[in-house]
Amino acid sequence: MPPIIHERSIEIAGRLLTIETGRVAEQADGAVIVRYGETVVLTTVVGAKQPVEGIDFFPLTVEYEEKMYAAGKIPGGFFRREGKPSEAAILAARLTDRPIRPLFPKGYRNEVQVISTVLSADQENEPDVLSIIGASAALTLSDIPWYGPVGAVRIGELDGELVINPTSHQLLESRMDIVVAGTADAILMVEGQANEISEDRFIEAVVRAHQEIKRIVAVQLELQAVAGKPKREFVPPQENVALKQQIADYLGDRLREAVFNPDKTLRVQATAALREEVIAHFVPNEPLAIGTPQSGLPTAKEVGELFDSLVKELVRRTILEQGERPDGRKPDEIREIWIQVGLLPRPHGSALFTRGQTQVLTVCTLGTKEEEQFLDSLGIEETKRYMHHYNFPPFSTGEIRRLRGPSRRDIGHGALAERALLAVLPSEDEFPYTMRLVSEVLSSNGSTSMASVCGSSLALMDAGVPIRKPVAGVAMGLVTDQTTGRYTILTDIQGIEDALGDMDFKVAGTRDGITAIQMDIKVMGITPEIMRDALEQARRGRLFILDKMCEVIDAPRPEMSPYAPRILRIKIKPEQIGEVIGPGGRVIRAIQEQTGTKISIEEDGTVFISAANEDAARRAVREIERLTRVPEVGEIFYGRVVTIIPSGAFVEILPGKDGFLHISEIAPERVRSVEDVLKVGQEINVMVIGVRPDGKINLSRKALLEKEAAERAATAQAPADGRSHQPRAPQRPSGTAQPERRPGPPAPRRPEQRGPSRPPRPQAQRSTPPPGQYRIGDRLKELLGEDEPN
Repeated sequence: MPPIIHERSIEIAGRLLTIETGRVAEQADGAVIVRYGETVVLTTVVGAKQPVEGIDFFPLTVEYEEKMYAAGKIPGGFFRREGKPSEAAILAARLTDRPIRPLFPKGYRNEVQVISTVLSADQENEPDVLSIIGASAALTLSDIPWYGPVGAVRIGELDGELVINPTSHQLLESRMDIVVAGTADAILMVEGQANEISEDRFIEAVVRAHQEIKRIVAVQLELQAVAGKPKREFVPPQENVALKQQIADYLGDRLREAVFNPDKTLRVQATAALREEVIAHFVPNEPLAIGTPQSGLPTAKEVGELFDSLVKELVRRTILEQGERPDGRKPDEIREIWIQVGLLPRPHGSALFTRGQTQVLTVCTLGTKEEEQFLDSLGIEETKRYMHHYNFPPFSTGEIRRLRGPSRRDIGHGALAERALLAVLPSEDEFPYTMRLVSEVLSSNGSTSMASVCGSSLALMDAGVPIRKPVAGVAMGLVTDQTTGRYTILTDIQGIEDALGDMDFKVAGTRDGITAIQMDIKVMGITPEIMRDALEQARRGRLFILDKMCEVIDAPRPEMSPYAPRILRIKIKPEQIGEVIGPGGRVIRAIQEQTGTKISIEEDGTVFISAANEDAARRAVREIERLTRVPEVGEIFYGRVVTIIPSGAFVEILPGKDGFLHISEIAPERVRSVEDVLKVGQEINVMVIGVRPDGKINLSRKALLEKEAAERAATAQAPADGRSHQPRAPQRPSGTAQPERRPGPPAPRRPEQRGPSRPPRPQAQRSTPPPGQYRIGDRLKELLGEDEPN
């Protein structure tokens, strides 16, 4: 029988958002198809019926599958099929995970898997937001216990107006690109980038987004009413209050002494030793590892969890009641900062940023246009010229683990730091380089992603990249009391405060505004009032860090590293691209080999020339200009006869560019046959006397000879005052020299020899033209393997 399909729709930003269930994936616990425009995402959720034994975390997995057929593309690579998730897919999966995770019941240990599959992508409506909505709807309709639903929108700003769900092309012009997710009552997650927006403008955007989120939540509740399943019964594990009190009495003040220590290593060691002591005391007959409960006796796992709960309560209570943090700081106090730039000799730029026990080394590498990253994704962007990569080795936390590829966390932190700098990077017109930054975390005690932002800004300035302003970042925390409504906001949180707090709020920006933001909430949400206070405290912290950075380096260095490539850019007409490339690429390869450069040409005629030094790049520029410049009437060239026909001769005046010398323009006297005067391979002086609309060039040798004769006559009539009057050479365009004359015996003088006193040259010797003269490059011809030009 046909399936029973239920759907609900709502108009968001002039486009219809539709959530449908019942058509596909009937064996999943929950499955929905979300449509927005012509973008379609299938999201499914499956939850295990029994909890996973022996774990102390919630085993939620979120996968985001980009199918290239969704955009009418065939995947790249040898196998031509989708492989491991792309960076964009991993970021979308993290974006889906963060707002749904806090809404599962506390203590829930059943494995849950959410899979979002992009089935259709119109490259205008981004599918990542639909994945959040789909995950929420699938969980809401399933029997899995969950305190949703949530909604999500993307918000931008165009021409001073806030825009809900801007299209991909609108985002290119938008001042902000921020995704907001939350329930009908509060905000759960914020992530995005901006072009130095103010804190007030950000709050205004979040409030506007929340209005649309409420409508999306209402639609899901309507769908649940007609198609939802009854929720499974889940009873949270009850805490052994009596045993917990016994442990607290046994510890006394020793727990505070162990936890409140400014040194992370000593704190961890003291806390771990105390934990083992407590387990050994209350579970005397059981090993420290997880054991089987015995009648009337607690297990090591239970005692350990109660100890951890006491640590959490102590830290939170002390912060709320006394305003004291584990390392002794005040809530708005930032750890000690020290900075060093230029510490690595060979990389193009480097910076070491240390804040407390968090230390990050960021290294900048500059490359050519050809080294841009190619993106094989569903989006409209095909390349990326600025990349930031984040590495988190195990030694940074004093741990041992196998080194593998970057984790999802590494990719997410790297992307956040990358977005933070986009607003201040120079345009490709100003700085035609590919930029790669790598942040190596050398020591971690909280907020390594924001340390990477600071290190990236410093490394770029050390490399001489003309960023508009330095950027700094700071991580904010939050401790709340749900009973009394009290809360304390923490600046520059460390690891223990991140683990035991209610919020991880990262804000990066310049002195003038926010450039990147990421907020994760571990409770049921926060209000705009708390967010406003956190943003103001973050602004003060950001300015403090910027002051510290500017004490070391406050502007980009005027000169790049001597080891960085030099890139020059010129513009040619698109129809001239073929002339520069040549048949089979022979011309461009010859120029590159001759000058030691790398040349890349865009479709619009933009040419990028990169070399180890500027002189080599400029030599390549001169060769390209000679290939592509259009001769003007009156210019004189020293060219080579390449072809003779009855009506005249073709003379190559520039590499690959010929002009026609009519038989009547060869000499002042009448020429019966071209071969009587000219031979193939002969080098002569010619003048441009016309350029036709189709680009063909008319030349004259006669005009030069007549002019030369007139100059000699004027010289012969000069007054006999004892001074020699030599005829002046024809004026050349800027950067060129007088055409070279062909050698010959002193008498009789050949027509090309336009000066009475020019000495003869041996016929077998080839002279080198002066710099800048328009002469065919002999070395270029040798590299092309041609005796005569094409």
